[in-house]
Amino acid sequence: MSLRNITMLFFVLSIVCSNSQAQNLVNAQLAFEAAEAIFSQSFIDVDEWRDVPVRHHYIHGGFEGTDTRFSFYFPEKDNYEGHFFQYVTPVPDSENLSQGQEGEADKIGFFVTHGAYFIETNGGGATFTYGSSVDPLIGAYKANAACAQFSKVVAAQLFGEHRTYGYIFGGSGGAYRTIGAIENNEGVWDGAVPYVIGSPMAIPNMFTIRMHAMRILRDVFPQILDAVEPGGSGDMYAGLNKEQKEALEEATKMGFYPPSWYAHETMGIHAFGVLYPGVAMADPTYFTDFWNKPGYYGYDHPESFNNDRIQHEAKIVKTLTLAEGQKMGLPVAAMPGQARGTADQAWQNMEQKEQEIPVALQLETKMPEVQFLGGDLIVKTGEAAGQTIPLRTITNNVVVFGAAAEDILSKLKVGDVVQVDNSNFLAAQTYHRHQVPKEGYPTWDQFRDADGNPIYPQRPMVLGPIFAMGASGVIPNGSIKGKVIALENLWDTEALPWQGDWYRQQVKKNLGDKTDDNFRLWYIDHANHADFPFPGDPKYIVSYLGVLQQALLDLSNWVEKGIEPATTTNYKVIDGQVVVPETADERGGIQPVVDVTINGAKRVEISAGESVTLNAVVEIPKGQGKLVYVAWDFDGSGEFKNVVDLADVKVSKDGSRVEFSQKHRFTEKGTHFPVLRVAAQRKGDAETLFTKIYNLDRVRVVVE
Repeated sequence: MSLRNITMLFFVLSIVCSNSQAQNLVNAQLAFEAAEAIFSQSFIDVDEWRDVPVRHHYIHGGFEGTDTRFSFYFPEKDNYEGHFFQYVTPVPDSENLSQGQEGEADKIGFFVTHGAYFIETNGGGATFTYGSSVDPLIGAYKANAACAQFSKVVAAQLFGEHRTYGYIFGGSGGAYRTIGAIENNEGVWDGAVPYVIGSPMAIPNMFTIRMHAMRILRDVFPQILDAVEPGGSGDMYAGLNKEQKEALEEATKMGFYPPSWYAHETMGIHAFGVLYPGVAMADPTYFTDFWNKPGYYGYDHPESFNNDRIQHEAKIVKTLTLAEGQKMGLPVAAMPGQARGTADQAWQNMEQKEQEIPVALQLETKMPEVQFLGGDLIVKTGEAAGQTIPLRTITNNVVVFGAAAEDILSKLKVGDVVQVDNSNFLAAQTYHRHQVPKEGYPTWDQFRDADGNPIYPQRPMVLGPIFAMGASGVIPNGSIKGKVIALENLWDTEALPWQGDWYRQQVKKNLGDKTDDNFRLWYIDHANHADFPFPGDPKYIVSYLGVLQQALLDLSNWVEKGIEPATTTNYKVIDGQVVVPETADERGGIQPVVDVTINGAKRVEISAGESVTLNAVVEIPKGQGKLVYVAWDFDGSGEFKNVVDLADVKVSKDGSRVEFSQKHRFTEKGTHFPVLRVAAQRKGDAETLFTKIYNLDRVRVVVE
């Protein structure tokens, strides 16, 4: 055999062996030193190449004797840059959540095309949740750490031995778990991006404060919003009675950003329906004290509840299954309880099994009309007598259940007497007043007297840290083991914005003068809590996924190449409100700042058919990219049909400032809010799906 043929033979064999090795990982016994004995026996049960959403090498597996499962998504060898990114869900969930995601939200496509492999896990499985008999730290971060460590072994098999850098990220409850991971593990991850961060005092207080305001202010939200919208009076308290003013002031000082009340009609109670049973279990006497003891709102101001409290007793005339409820158009398809992986949906989508288990009831008599944010069904007679079942909604004579045990629901029968009662939900709405922490939370100072003592009776336990520990396994303390870029949203109605600053202060306590060497906090304007699907009304809210994606890329460059990311946003916390400068260079971070005016003002009054000239200035923090998208919404549709040709705008020499004007004629009488939406991208790439950083601005046009 010639030397040339021998060389070719070895070349072919090397390819065959390489492919064989990759496929043989399904049965391979890979050497893996697990930090926890429970994760000592790894396995791989799927090893294959996939072409959707992009070409990638998919590996699935887990650890013998546990419920822990993982999915690894590797790029092709020529594109691999030596690092991974790992997503953390708010609570343990499926390891396959990212499969099928599209567009900007496509995690697999984003990471693989950016030279990284991507990890998602089931967080140890449902059995590894806080409060179970199993080590709660497994669900908090140990399962994720084991998967990350094992992924490095697999990466070495695929790409050869190398230093593998790793980064972990997650939002909302996933931010708790991300922080728990980066604070309590060394040598696993090199950095983290927690986003929409809560504090150890967030739950249930961030929900109760807004629920109280939603009840008291429901009739005056239009005038409040008129005052805080562009071109408004600025006096949101004008025309409010004493109770309304106090409720609005309380929520604002607690950190709720007033313009974000735009969503009051659809805001709902978010995760509180799931949290409520835990509060009731931990502090059952609160709900009787509220109505019967001085210092509680129900006792001190019973008149406030005259038209809101319902205690309606009736017989069941029909039980409704899932199919029947769906046919009637009831909100039964998505039940609170089980995470579906995103920052905003961790509390929903637990579907009832298609059996005879009821999801709703039809009662003999119609219920009085009240604002029903949630409540209970108290079973008076029958096999389930004495049981209390959470309710999601009530309409006429139909009640829809919240998350409840099937064995209880199956006992409900026609003829049983039940009572619809929202007393406990009403009581919960001021629970935050009775949870004043000892120190470190200035937003609670409004509930202290001149001597610093609580002005309301305090409950035996402060529940927030218990709930926080349920997510992260430990209380966040700022002792990060790596570099961190934290993201917080100024319009967040769940993780109120000051909590990003709270965590930054914990980091500063640990790192002192070295904080800026290891930590950044970026505030994002016009962004709410949700990351996917679209986070809110596009006339008010932008997606922050581009910021998150760029933060992850900047984090890896910071760790691996020493390239400093944008500085922490320049901000102040004043009476619970996070206040940022108006210009991009003063504000910092990576988001463009938009300013739209009409004749130098935010409001103009014109006649029907008259045209106006809108002037726009877009500033991009220096070094943070170029403007790639500009569009107007003039008709309030939220579709932004009027796209501006960027060839027609005036751009400064360094590209950080863009100016242009737009004429528009308004023919319909009424009040209009033209909205300008823009996007910047670090490399000026207008075609990419990823890393586009959005912002917007609005003005008011009154047409007489």
